[in-house]
Amino acid sequence: MSAGRCALLVLLVALAAAGQLLVGTSVGPAEAVAALLGRADPLTTSIVLDLRAPRVLIGLAAGACLGLAGAVLQAVLRNPLASPEVTGVGSGAVLGAVAASLVGGALAGPAGMVATAVLGGTLGAGVVWLVAARAGTDPLRLAVLGVLVSSVLAGTTLVLLTARPQLTGSMTRWLIGSLSGRGWEHWAALWPVLLGCLLGGFAFAVVLGLLAVDDDHARGVGLAVSPYRGAALLLAVLATAAAVASVGALVFVGLLAPHAARALVGADHRVLLPAAAVAGAATVAGADFVAQLITRTAAGEAGRIGVPAGAVTALAGAVVLIGIVRRRSRSVVGEES
Repeated sequence: MSAGRCALLVLLVALAAAGQLLVGTSVGPAEAVAALLGRADPLTTSIVLDLRAPRVLIGLAAGACLGLAGAVLQAVLRNPLASPEVTGVGSGAVLGAVAASLVGGALAGPAGMVATAVLGGTLGAGVVWLVAARAGTDPLRLAVLGVLVSSVLAGTTLVLLTARPQLTGSMTRWLIGSLSGRGWEHWAALWPVLLGCLLGGFAFAVVLGLLAVDDDHARGVGLAVSPYRGAALLLAVLATAAAVASVGALVFVGLLAPHAARALVGADHRVLLPAAAVAGAATVAGADFVAQLITRTAAGEAGRIGVPAGAVTALAGAVVLIGIVRRRSRSVVGEES
């Protein structure tokens, strides 16, 4: 059953990626197919292979990173609402990426952006853990502290943007999330991180299954909880930072993907983690496909509006978040009655 559902996820990824590749404002589906078959003119071929193809791959890789990070955070914090954007990790990575863009130079390149985003994400997670060390490491308390730290870091990012208002327009990618302008150099910086995080996730699958139950159970089987929890959080930071450095803050992907994967394949982290990565890839590819459709439909003689993929994930994530909260509220009320 799980194998069939995993195959369904892979099929969804393939369909969404194909939609990304074929739909756009300058080259239609028929021309894109001709370019893929080597039957189009050089300009059309360049648009499809040099602009759209890396955009598709980067979207898939960034979504996989965010889906994996969300699954890890939900296991470590034992909170179904945990995700990179509400644990300090995502906001810290955005802060690092924006700071690198403002400084410029080598830091503004793809590799430098990933490095500074990792530092920012580590800062966000580190602050949460330093505060939690005094208040206790209860998972619910950690999630609340993460929201507070995320708000502070987001405010700091806005302060940086006000210092250089002329760059605010170009910084929209980091605040909302967009695949526009992504090229092969960004793919080259992203895929090694994705590969490392996937391998790390496979290595931590059993440990995450223990941490997701409770600390006493993990200690009872001889697991050193604090070091493993810290290592798992670092894995989530690295995956989130790489995605943010490449495409900006695609909010709610880290929330949507693990829940979709869990509904399809269950809670066994040996299957859940790769399924969450695939679901994240499908989410971003599907969101960008919808954004491209809207952009193509709204493009007129007066110009093109360019809907970012992050706007689509934000709307979809808000709907799912409301559904999760309502379901948990009903379950709590049922338990109390």
